Amino acid sequence: MKAYGFFQANGQAQLIERETPTVKGRDLLIKIDAIAVNPVDTKIKASLGDGVGQARIIGWDACGTVIDTGSECDLFKTGDKVFYSGDVTRDGCYASHQLVDERIVGKAPKNLSAEQAAAMPLTSITAWEALFSRMRIRADLDKGKTILIIGGAGGVGSIAIQLAKQLGQLNVVATASRQESIDWCYELGADHVINHRQLSEHYSTLNIPAPDYILCLADTDPYYEELTDLIAPQGLICFVVTSQQHHNIDKLKNKSAGIVWEFMFARPMYHTADMIEQHRLLNKVSEMLDNKILKCTHKHTLGPISTSNIERAHQLLLTARTIGKISLSAIED
Repeated sequence: MKAYGFFQANGQAQLIERETPTVKGRDLLIKIDAIAVNPVDTKIKASLGDGVGQARIIGWDACGTVIDTGSECDLFKTGDKVFYSGDVTRDGCYASHQLVDERIVGKAPKNLSAEQAAAMPLTSITAWEALFSRMRIRADLDKGKTILIIGGAGGVGSIAIQLAKQLGQLNVVATASRQESIDWCYELGADHVINHRQLSEHYSTLNIPAPDYILCLADTDPYYEELTDLIAPQGLICFVVTSQQHHNIDKLKNKSAGIVWEFMFARPMYHTADMIEQHRLLNKVSEMLDNKILKCTHKHTLGPISTSNIERAHQLLLTARTIGKISLSAIED
């Protein structure tokens, strides 16, 4: 198999060749048709040492075809088209082939290209788990409540707006600052879009109750104090980015408010008993995409997986100004 790996922190991806891995247990061997890039890719790359012995293959968003199944597999068969995010503790998808546990794999949408489908798993899992597993939003109990989404135009935000509106039936307030990102948030179903640079001031002009839920998809530390002030009594804040500072959680006590964390790799990393929930939610997302209930958030395909295209994609991510998702096609033979 071919792959693009990194030998040192923030180095360029290098083409490598390895033996194609062998399946066992519940693993699927997948021939990769397309991948998408995410901020976690650049973070893992930056965390590498100055010279690792073996190249690290990163990347956790892909669409492909099952070409072999482990002896314990019962969810998929050879020839199935699938999409998935994978497991951050294993080799990633900047490759021609990848092993992935079938319990975190979904059936690929039938009406999307491989590049479009590859753009959806990581952001969909993150948004879904944040809303429905971590904050435990239920439309039958929470319909009409308000959620504030920090970073509405990014990859996860683009899905979270839709899920909060379509499945949660919430009043959605998203943040964006540029006109194109503001327009994108409204296109996805946001009821209000405000500027994150004057967050509290702009929220107050909406003349709506304090948010019952806040999903912060930007850096935690710059927003912590403001969000813990904004949250409604008995509300919940969900963060996704590691904090680098110490914060006072006691200020939430009088509100009986809480903080939860979303890390979509937790289930596969710890092999939790409910790991198969990622398979189920990806199948639901696939169905919603095919039925046009969810809008695909793929925006650009830069070309095939290669050193130059990987570098270009990473540089775009590092600007923190991308809208939707960026994909790469399969490695060329």
